[in-house]
Amino acid sequence: MRMILPENPNPGKSLSEVLREQLNDQPGEVQRYLEANEEVSRQGLAGSIAVVPVAMIDWIVNKSRESSLWPMRFGLACCAIEMMAVGASRYDLDRFGAGAFRPTPRQADLMIVAGTVTYKMAPRVKRLYDQMAQPKYVFAMGACTIGGGPYAKYGYHVVKGVDKVVPVDVYIPGCPPRPEALLDGFFALQRKIDQDKPIQNRLAGFLNKLRGRSA
Repeated sequence: MRMILPENPNPGKSLSEVLREQLNDQPGEVQRYLEANEEVSRQGLAGSIAVVPVAMIDWIVNKSRESSLWPMRFGLACCAIEMMAVGASRYDLDRFGAGAFRPTPRQADLMIVAGTVTYKMAPRVKRLYDQMAQPKYVFAMGACTIGGGPYAKYGYHVVKGVDKVVPVDVYIPGCPPRPEALLDGFFALQRKIDQDKPIQNRLAGFLNKLRGRSA
């Protein structure tokens, strides 16, 4: 297994220097990882294996996910026009790795619910969400999507918030929201992904299962 270190603005830095930067407030942890890598070098495996903190692997995974968000290509109402504008040349969503709108939910990471969700359409939205692979994220774009908008009081056919159908990660208010607001929603989602700890959480769950079996 070959472990790739995160991209470094100073390529001349050694593994020990990178580890010290990542764990500058934990000198004991730095020493432990340095000793492990010295042992790897003594065994002649330095070119194949690098012992790095799990937090560093989480950082790599998060950066990969937040830089390649693929939205699903579908729109429900007028907010979808603003979503199309974000993908066009003026705003160029592809600068942030999110311009690859996918025609199938099985290839998409992000569902942008852009427009009014009626009770007739809600089961279809839920089915599309269920067909997306994990991890998956949802934007509620526009006043109609967030809470019913102008149909909130008398629109008996409109769902009063898409979060009653699927879990929502980012709310983008407006009627309709401008393309800049949707871009800001992408930035908010990137910040949220940056706080995730996917590998640490999986390891913790695995260790908890082992403890449960041993008990």
